[in-house]
Amino acid sequence: MFMSSSLLSAFALFAFVSSITPGPNNTMLLASGVNFGFRRSIPHALGISLGFMVLVISVGLGLGEVFKALPGAYATLRYVGAAYLLYLAWKIATSSPLSDDTHGNHTPMTFLGAAVFQWVNPKAWVMALGAITTYTPAQGYFTNVLVIAVVFAVINLPSVCVWVGFGSGLRSVLRNPRWLRVFNWSMAGLLVLSLYPMLFAG
Repeated sequence: MFMSSSLLSAFALFAFVSSITPGPNNTMLLASGVNFGFRRSIPHALGISLGFMVLVISVGLGLGEVFKALPGAYATLRYVGAAYLLYLAWKIATSSPLSDDTHGNHTPMTFLGAAVFQWVNPKAWVMALGAITTYTPAQGYFTNVLVIAVVFAVINLPSVCVWVGFGSGLRSVLRNPRWLRVFNWSMAGLLVLSLYPMLFAG
């Protein structure tokens, strides 16, 4: 049995708000849009949406319960995620000047890298757990988990692409290496700040 239209509408609003608001993914996409442009950032955005869809399905099929039973495993995942976010923040902070050249070591995050990142992204876990526990009816549970995951991905992709578009629009403003350096260090700082609720909230 599929969820009701009213519940689906409420979930769609939740998916949009949680996808469009700032977080590690959107901060990185904004920086990617600035440093690489819209087209080269598309695999990053697709990796986020499809990787998150797989995460939602996994949580719906019981992974969330596993972490409840083994809190130590979830704590380990959180600290691995924190270390990886610090690494990504450093990569953003030390990005080289803007270039349209597709060669060299100045490359955007890959589709696979972005998909795997969802498993250590604290906001992604909060979004997935919230979607499954709040909006998934018990009747026809498995089918509704798939509906939730697909609808979330469909809403998430254009939402995160907005951030890529913002970044791409700033490219002409940030051609000055000094301003680009300020921007990249600011984005890196925001990524580091996003660790606070994950590591220090109760």
